[in-house]
Amino acid sequence: MDPLHATSTGRTDVTTLGESLASLHGQGPLRLGGTLGLSVAGAEASVAIGLARLGHAVRWAGVVGDDEFGRLVLRTLRAEGVDVSTARVHGERPTGLLVQESRVADITRVHYYRAGSAGATLSAADATAALAEQPRVLHITGVTPALGAEPRAAMEHAVRLAKDAGVMVSLDVKHRSRLWDADTATSALSRLLPFVDVLIVSAGELPLVGGPEGVTGIAEVVVKHGADGAEAWRGAEHARAAARRVPVAGTVGAGDAFTAGYLSGLLDGLPLPGRLARGVTLAAFAVASHSGRQGGWHGLPTRDELHLLDLPEGATVR
Repeated sequence: MDPLHATSTGRTDVTTLGESLASLHGQGPLRLGGTLGLSVAGAEASVAIGLARLGHAVRWAGVVGDDEFGRLVLRTLRAEGVDVSTARVHGERPTGLLVQESRVADITRVHYYRAGSAGATLSAADATAALAEQPRVLHITGVTPALGAEPRAAMEHAVRLAKDAGVMVSLDVKHRSRLWDADTATSALSRLLPFVDVLIVSAGELPLVGGPEGVTGIAEVVVKHGADGAEAWRGAEHARAAARRVPVAGTVGAGDAFTAGYLSGLLDGLPLPGRLARGVTLAAFAVASHSGRQGGWHGLPTRDELHLLDLPEGATVR
């Protein structure tokens, strides 16, 4: 059996490396005031929580401030069963913050307050500590390297360490135009791609990684199409999955939910169609959850809840 798909015996399945933030979310335009809810956000943390709920052994590594927001991040991840033993607490920099507003209908606008944050001090030493105990998969995103030169170098160091240790590397591009421009992102991503085994990218982000021709050397390429589902290639094999049709309460976090589901399927040794099916299932949980506007991860299922979307509409489980 492929070592990646062997039954885990205490080894960490996935290590995620990146910035986690506090998140405030309102129900209307921020300029009008009103009540804001407080939660935790960050792509890598959301993927970690999604995987942990499905029973995988997951570690999140990053830096938070020595403040109440930082304590909220660590407490939340611990409560979700995510290992934070290698996370670092910065004594002078604050934990990053993002604020979401539901501007109109189902359109959400996100404002970042992460310049100079603790998470932006992520270093090569943090990456080394996170990977001292080798996981089966290292998962990173294109968000953290957008925070500055030091986290960018940390990502490059992490993927090199992983490759040297035979650890599979997963990268979700997740371009954030409010954090960096396309040219800078393309340059930074080009230094990560040679070490990537699984690339997850939205259709609109393909130009950032050189288009279809630029990803031909990557073992597994997954393209997200939003409401139109997703498709994946592994060598000559190709599979496609339609999105699950569910009532949409909010779309924030759907991409991270998909990634958690896809990686879970990969860890469980599911074939390509099964990985996609689990990915679109978790994405559907994220968008259909009444807590979806908080960041998507709140409504993600445990393993014994995966079947719930197969029940008839309006069903009650007694």
